[in-house]
Amino acid sequence: AEDALLVGTGYLTNLVVAQALAGNFSHVLIDEKGHPSLADSAEFFQCPVLNFEHRDVESAARAAKRCGRGARLVLLTDGMFSHDGSVSPLQEYLDVLPSDSLLLVDDSHGAGVLGGHGRGTPEHCGVDRQRLIQTITLSKAFGVYGGAILGGKKLRQTILDRSRSYIGHTPPPLPLIHAALQSLELFANDRSFRQRLIANTQKLKSALDRNSSEFSWGASLDTPGPILRVEPNSQQSRKKLRERLECARIFPPFLRYPGGPDAGYFRFVISSEHSEKQLTGLREVLSSPSSEFTR
Repeated sequence: AEDALLVGTGYLTNLVVAQALAGNFSHVLIDEKGHPSLADSAEFFQCPVLNFEHRDVESAARAAKRCGRGARLVLLTDGMFSHDGSVSPLQEYLDVLPSDSLLLVDDSHGAGVLGGHGRGTPEHCGVDRQRLIQTITLSKAFGVYGGAILGGKKLRQTILDRSRSYIGHTPPPLPLIHAALQSLELFANDRSFRQRLIANTQKLKSALDRNSSEFSWGASLDTPGPILRVEPNSQQSRKKLRERLECARIFPPFLRYPGGPDAGYFRFVISSEHSEKQLTGLREVLSSPSSEFTR
């Protein structure tokens, strides 16, 4: 049976798991563009760490082979990556790793979004959860605060016995826990939120020009989630796009985030609560020549 263990933040979830399972694995394999919390947690496993190329199953298989016969492996990856919304090939990883390997999936952006019931990347990929631990944040799709670790009863007890990060950290205040429970109940009983999210995402992405001369989208137009990455092709394009967005009263987040392009990018995350007017405004800015927007 699957148990959920609540922790103070989504970032802390991976550290708690790694600390609890330290000594159980001979090697850690980690996606080179994995979330910083995964990179930090890799050190807690107390064993050698090998990077593999982003979402590359063959690269992960080569890394596993370098570990030698009898290696006990844990693979660390995001479920849905925050820089462009791309999804990890979880089943393919399980297929090329030894049968006693484990996946630790940071599904902060996938939980509540992907899968037929919104259960995240594992549901989206249709994988058996016996060889997988899913960590999530409550501050994305669920709109509250905190994190949770989804695994079996044995993992839960191991964390309680061995993870000083879990035992020693201050739990979320009771009002936040209550808000989280209410959010999960609302999510479970009202499918309209996800239906609106999917509709808003598809409507915006399908309306954008894939061949823009001013910026590129990375893989984000072809991903199943609500993340839209806008990468200007030059500093001038970045400046002009920011001005156009601000003229339309859209205040853009410009990120230099681990895993994303070094020069930075604008990232927009579509919500179920964005109005038609708001989405149309963003689409018009992203689809119109610079000359149409002046201060």
